[in-house]
Amino acid sequence: MLEICNFAENIKNFNTVSFYPEDFEHKIGFDAIRYMLKEKCVSAPGAEFVERMSFSSDFGELSCRLHQTKEFCGVLSENSDFSLGGIVDVREGLKKIRVEGLYLDESEVDGLRVSLETYGRVCSFFDMVESERYPHLRSLFSDAADLNALLREINRILDKYGKVRDNASARLAAIRKEAFAVQSGISQILHTVLRKAQSDGYVDRDQSPVVRDGRLVIPVNPSYKRHIKGIVLDESATGKTVFIEPAEAVEANNRLRELNAEERREIIKILMDFSAFAAPFVPEVLHAFEIIGELDFICAKAMWAREVGALLPQMAGDAVLVWRNAYHPLLLLSHRKQGREVVPLNIKLNAENRILLISGPNAGGKSVCLKTVGLLQYMLQCGMLVPMHESSVAGVFEGIFIDIGDEQSIEDDLSTYSSHLKNMKYFLRNCNEKTIILIDEFGSGTEPRIGGAIAEVLLRKFNERRTFGVVTTHYTNLKLLAENTAGIQNGAMLYNRHEMRPLFELQIGIPGSSFAIEIARKIGLPEEVISEVGDKVGDDNLKLDKYLQDVVRDRHYWAEKRKNIRQKEKYLEETAEKYRLELEDVAKQRKELLRAAKQEARKMLEDANAQIENTIRKIKESEAEKTKTKEARSELKDFAAAVQQTAENSPALTRKIEKIAGGKKKEKPKQQFDKEIYKVGDNVRLKGQHTVGVILEIQDKNATVAFGQLKMNAKLSNLEKLSNNQVKKEQRQVVLISSSTRDEIRRKKLNFKQEIDVRGMRGDEALQAVMYFIDDALTVGVSQVRILHGTGTGALREVIRQYLSTVSGVTHFHDEHVQLGGSGITVVEM
Repeated sequence: MLEICNFAENIKNFNTVSFYPEDFEHKIGFDAIRYMLKEKCVSAPGAEFVERMSFSSDFGELSCRLHQTKEFCGVLSENSDFSLGGIVDVREGLKKIRVEGLYLDESEVDGLRVSLETYGRVCSFFDMVESERYPHLRSLFSDAADLNALLREINRILDKYGKVRDNASARLAAIRKEAFAVQSGISQILHTVLRKAQSDGYVDRDQSPVVRDGRLVIPVNPSYKRHIKGIVLDESATGKTVFIEPAEAVEANNRLRELNAEERREIIKILMDFSAFAAPFVPEVLHAFEIIGELDFICAKAMWAREVGALLPQMAGDAVLVWRNAYHPLLLLSHRKQGREVVPLNIKLNAENRILLISGPNAGGKSVCLKTVGLLQYMLQCGMLVPMHESSVAGVFEGIFIDIGDEQSIEDDLSTYSSHLKNMKYFLRNCNEKTIILIDEFGSGTEPRIGGAIAEVLLRKFNERRTFGVVTTHYTNLKLLAENTAGIQNGAMLYNRHEMRPLFELQIGIPGSSFAIEIARKIGLPEEVISEVGDKVGDDNLKLDKYLQDVVRDRHYWAEKRKNIRQKEKYLEETAEKYRLELEDVAKQRKELLRAAKQEARKMLEDANAQIENTIRKIKESEAEKTKTKEARSELKDFAAAVQQTAENSPALTRKIEKIAGGKKKEKPKQQFDKEIYKVGDNVRLKGQHTVGVILEIQDKNATVAFGQLKMNAKLSNLEKLSNNQVKKEQRQVVLISSSTRDEIRRKKLNFKQEIDVRGMRGDEALQAVMYFIDDALTVGVSQVRILHGTGTGALREVIRQYLSTVSGVTHFHDEHVQLGGSGITVVEM
């Protein structure tokens, strides 16, 4: 039986777990998401549920909350007209009628009716759907009360405009009937007096009776007020008009006021009677408001989930985090408005690798990655769906601690680094194997060696306590610790060295480089400054940083290669599967044709045997008379001829026989070489090849053929002439390039720079960079590139040129013009 999950009853459980610090939601951006949810609620109770939404580690309760939101996404998808509109918050009014003498006014009763109608409509919707559909949402209505009696009573006393009906009581009907008659009499009296005054010229022709202080009066010019008998009740603000109640209407107006007072007293009596009737229903109505409010809250979560493409990942009861294609929702919404794409996050934390240490360049996406983990995990444990791939696995943590940003406090006399240490103290006291910690720029803010040492010891302590975490840093000692310590793994934010831009892509398993030297060179710091920095840092540190850069670059390069190979393999597998199905279909058709042909042949044989037996019988019966025997033999010959003719003239049978016999294609006779069949402009190909070329020139038995931009001499006997249809067929047989590969090539073309600077690099490093650069140049199809290697001893220039001489796509290379760099730059013609 489905466990009933009630948010209102279990909300206290959401506060039994911990997150740190107090402004955690603000740090990760959850306060903005909470505001968006409140905006999507259509009722005050729903907005209150958004305010009360909190972090939970109760797996059963959490699973129910998530499935409710997922099911409501299904409701919105399958029922586009579903709406919770029409909820009026009258809870305060309901609470006051418990006190004797207090009652609901007309507007409150009408608001209650609107809310009860919405409640009834929603209850009916979930009653009508199959019991196995939306089980978690249906659980909300397991103890829902039937409030139709209360709704019927409201409809009895109120009309569709929210006013008390005439027939709400007999007394009210009588009062309103009399009031209508008195009103009509007053109106008749005033119109009589008004017409006489208009005919006497005391009142303008366009004037009509008006109401002042609840009484019908006539507007009159002050100079004529004594010509009309009556009481002056009021005058206009300008004093140019006075309002006179004719003497004939005074008594009737007095009676009308008395009737209006009686009507009001009767309406109050009716509302008090209704309030007394409704008082026993108050607890059930308040519970109905809780149900509708919670449903409104779930609806807001579902609408938001559909907006960002959020879904329910595979849930695990223990602490684990294996996400594929996860997105930061606020970043996703922001980039969508700007027409930009967001790079998804792929991350894996489990019992073997609990802590991920992320390194890489500044503004490379480390902090965004950390915030994405914190925000999505917090959202999930608040019962919200998250934007990631459905195959992702998400676990449950008992606490999330974060240390990010500047926590400097003048009031508490805390520096930035002191506040970080204070956070670390809290982390050490409270972290365990069910806690995840998020630390940004670990160890920074103080003297680097001391800060790095403190960070290293803290990281070891966190790992010993089997805490999960995502930590960002630039410190080399922490990268080495992660490389050599079980439970901690390195991760790098990838960076494009050629284009000098971050890729915002996380690569787990390798440490990242800060690219400080490269960024300094890009910004334009003098080369002598950069060189002196290298001397200060030391050759070992520079080599380590360059090694990290090379590893990251190579991993990214080969990852792209593997991606393209996988795409091609997928295409080949799909093509092979397509042909396999087609061959199976051909084999099936072949068997069917053979079966049909055999059946037809068997029928023909049976008919022939029957004819032969009939002929023998006739011969025997005629006792071998020559005439009869000849006639029988003649009939048999005619039958045989008819069978033969049928077989020859039957297209269906002929096609079947041809298909049966045509399993193997007839070999085409070899074409004999004939010089006369070739002429300039013909489409040809080399025998055994698929590339199509055009004949440019014919000399004796040789021809000059252009294959694209490549010209070659070939013997005519080695060429095959192609028709236009064959050319089109060959072009269709070109290996298809996937759309993602085409997009990648297009992106490379847009971002490709036709110049690379390898000055300051070692020979092997510069050669590796040039190899990638030339590979990209050939891919995008540029005609010329420049390599800046400097003059120096000339060794780097010689190494690069030796490599260029081995590249088939390079036609020529030479020094740049002396005014543009001379021998310090090699110009490569592609």
